[in-house]
Amino acid sequence: MRPITATIHLAALQHNLRRVRDYAPHARTMAVVKANGYGHGLLNVARGLAEADGFAVLRLQEALELRAAGYQQTLLLLEGVFESTELNAAADAGVSIVVHAEHQIAMLEQASLPVPIAVFVKMNTGMNRLGFVPQAFASAVARLAACPQVSSITLMTHFATADEAPGIASALQRFEAGAAGMQYPKSLANSAAILRHPESHADWVRPGIMLYGATPVQSVTAAHFGLQAVMHLQSELIAVQTLPPGESLGYGATFVAERETRVGIVACGYADGYPRHAPGGTPIAVAGQVSKTLGRVSMDMLFVDITDIPAADIGSPVELWGATIPVDAVAEACGTVGYELLCAVTSRVNFKVVHG
Repeated sequence: MRPITATIHLAALQHNLRRVRDYAPHARTMAVVKANGYGHGLLNVARGLAEADGFAVLRLQEALELRAAGYQQTLLLLEGVFESTELNAAADAGVSIVVHAEHQIAMLEQASLPVPIAVFVKMNTGMNRLGFVPQAFASAVARLAACPQVSSITLMTHFATADEAPGIASALQRFEAGAAGMQYPKSLANSAAILRHPESHADWVRPGIMLYGATPVQSVTAAHFGLQAVMHLQSELIAVQTLPPGESLGYGATFVAERETRVGIVACGYADGYPRHAPGGTPIAVAGQVSKTLGRVSMDMLFVDITDIPAADIGSPVELWGATIPVDAVAEACGTVGYELLCAVTSRVNFKVVHG
């Protein structure tokens, strides 16, 4: 079997959920498990997050899969339903939906559901993706409150700059003005807001990336927030080459040895989800020692400098990211974010779930 494995640590998920509750002790937790549990496997992460009060997903199929697996928590479709035929299935399974546009209200008003459905009404407070503008929010909520197909209402928004210097003050002010006088539960805080803006915790928090042990704040490490890596992406050296000075390496010959260089060839490439644009010098660990990649990432392999790791040889373990190499460190080297790397791991990779 090709030696590349993504090990999912359920204990780390449980730990990170506890950290959410340490930061937001008075709020219920809606664990965001969309995108196949951020690349970790939907049911894998549900097992580790079984103590969460709810799960947020994108597709109705994901919610039904969680129900079929026995999860009775609140389930929320973050973009709502895409067509009216989904409403009946969502209502029948007790799945809550986000309502972010007038046509979705019209769907509910025209529907004949087996049971009324719980809705989360979304306000656009500056992200300008989904949601009713503050001036139209009261009207939207009033229509839903009058709709017999609606069982309950929660108010929500999503912050555009909770992880950056501008913070949430302006967006929170817009939300409070648009929701003035409404006595409904509220769901406002994503991971960055949970960690940085306790004034936004309200009734429900919606942690995403922090549950998986990566940071939502690029200038601050996950370790600073007490988070543990959930996915350990590991492989092995499958060959070793020794380059004399002046010899090049890999496609495009982008690396040229300035000294005699021992190179380990790792069974991992961009077809496994490792970023092709990762530059030479991206951190990587061999046999527990931190090193750096060399040259270009290939479809199935990449190169690592093992000159200063004399014990490294064929079969030596390699950590692409995990406990030694934070996924955020790889992402920073690649000019992206940990979210993208975790979600990009492909089905070629062997997945293993452990409790420790």
